[in-house]
Amino acid sequence: MIEQRFCQNAPGSPRYLPIAEHGLIGDLRTVALVGSDGTIDWYCCPSFDAPSVFAAVLDAERGGRFALAPAVPARTKQFYFPDTNVLITRFFTEEGVGEVQDFMPVTGESGDGERHRLIRRVICVRGTVPFRVRVAPRFNYGADAHTLRLLDGTALFESEVISLALTSTVVMESDGPDAHADFKLAEGESAVFALDQAGDHIAPRGCAHAEAERQFEATVRYWRRWLSRSRYRGRWREMVHRSALTLKLLTYAPTGAIVAAPTTSLPEQFGGERNWDYRYVWIRDAAFAVYALLRLGFSGEAEAFMKFLTTYISHGDGAASGPLQIMYGIDGRTDLSERVLPHLEGHCGSAPVRVGNAAADQLQLDIYGALIDSIYLYDKWAQPISSAQWDDVTHLVEWVCDNWDQPDEGVWETRGGRKNFLYSRVMCWVAVERAIRLANRRGLPADLARWQGARDAIYRRIMDRGWSERRGAFVQYEGGDVLDASLLMMPLAKFIAPTDPKWLSTLDALGEDLVSDSLVYRYDPQASPDGLRGDEGTFSICSFWYVEALVRAGRVDEARLAFEKMLTYANHLGLYAEEIGRTGEQQGNFPQAFTHLSLISAAFNLDRALG
Repeated sequence: MIEQRFCQNAPGSPRYLPIAEHGLIGDLRTVALVGSDGTIDWYCCPSFDAPSVFAAVLDAERGGRFALAPAVPARTKQFYFPDTNVLITRFFTEEGVGEVQDFMPVTGESGDGERHRLIRRVICVRGTVPFRVRVAPRFNYGADAHTLRLLDGTALFESEVISLALTSTVVMESDGPDAHADFKLAEGESAVFALDQAGDHIAPRGCAHAEAERQFEATVRYWRRWLSRSRYRGRWREMVHRSALTLKLLTYAPTGAIVAAPTTSLPEQFGGERNWDYRYVWIRDAAFAVYALLRLGFSGEAEAFMKFLTTYISHGDGAASGPLQIMYGIDGRTDLSERVLPHLEGHCGSAPVRVGNAAADQLQLDIYGALIDSIYLYDKWAQPISSAQWDDVTHLVEWVCDNWDQPDEGVWETRGGRKNFLYSRVMCWVAVERAIRLANRRGLPADLARWQGARDAIYRRIMDRGWSERRGAFVQYEGGDVLDASLLMMPLAKFIAPTDPKWLSTLDALGEDLVSDSLVYRYDPQASPDGLRGDEGTFSICSFWYVEALVRAGRVDEARLAFEKMLTYANHLGLYAEEIGRTGEQQGNFPQAFTHLSLISAAFNLDRALG
């Protein structure tokens, strides 16, 4: 029964679907989360980082929702229409079987960016099924009031800032600020609901049965045409392609930006404070995503991200974080001020709910390596970078040569003070080393003597101060003796040979300290305080990094078993959040680009090793 999948934090409190009980649809500008119970409980309009319209995933009472399900008890199953991002939710009742097809038409990556349409088509496929629908938007994260007007078959929800128009093939009634209806479908019958952004320049548009069918077919064609460009033919094609489709959904077509996740404040631990807004462009995450998509042959997305960097990102040398911020808005804006929304209780009561992200002002040196590595690969696999782009690269490399030995907040955005994190050093080495490779291959102008001197100095510093004889391993930061899973990137980034004795010893130590049945923790917050209360789950990108490190170390059988185990932690649609909890539940923002891009890389390299 549907009710068995709800979590409930106290007697009489609202019920929440677990994070994993959701699918994702989108139009390359924004997305919606659709629960396995047929409810849309997360939707921001008109863009990823706009205030929410439906946010019941963060507050079941005040957040707002678009509920559509049988009016009688039902079992449910959810799947994607093959090779697309069209989501099907099926309902099995005693009298019949029905399904809801959810999709957002992609109007063209440079098309009508003002119209945002969410279509829900309900079909009875066997017997008869009574349905119930309630559309209850709560604008601006549930803070703004709105009015409802019913006119000419349209329900118009109007708030001070934005308005939505619902057209449907069934008659809707008003219930205060909400629209609702009960209707019954017999075998072969269908109903259509279309939610459009409305405004001065966007007139409401009907969506009759024929129109819904046309838009369904066009959406299916779009996704299948896009996916057909994939070059992956390996063993885990279904999971790899689902990850690719997910990464594509996280791209913002108007600028080429790639968001880290489409949600905010889904908790990394129930009742903890590790709730963050991920609806922004992390330079690191986006650069890694470019690498994963290039691996599969999707050079267009890499080109769009390069244009985002050139068009929207300016280099601010005077900033405390260096010439780059670690994250930007999807339009390139730099002000991502963080605030708490106290009127929302959080998922399963896990406050605070945050919008904005104060980590934007942190110094994280590793981003320069991630970015320049992706530029290097783009130049190698897609098309040569321009002279202006090379000028930007040299500017960044010169800054890294001057600043690589600073302490920073590190890849995990700790709020416990800056340290000399080893991963930051490794990625500074990557930044300089890849720029040297690029200059040599293309014959581009560079101060190679200076760059080579900096590269070698970083290498010696890591080998001298980052190695702990007592632990027999490379450690999280200079002078410490705790381990960090980010060091799994050392052989992946080609800093150290994957069979080097020091690396193999480190891999064994990581396996003992941070690996739990193939799942990998980032670090131990008890041994290395990060300035935040509470614990967290295993970090899924690290688990896939571990698979890849095992492959490169020649431990292919172990790697394959660890990879197959990780696949069992995906949700029913092949989607992953940021972390996996102690009992296998998904934790953190969902779905997470980091996790899906690392799955692609691990699958690619494991498949190649297996032959």
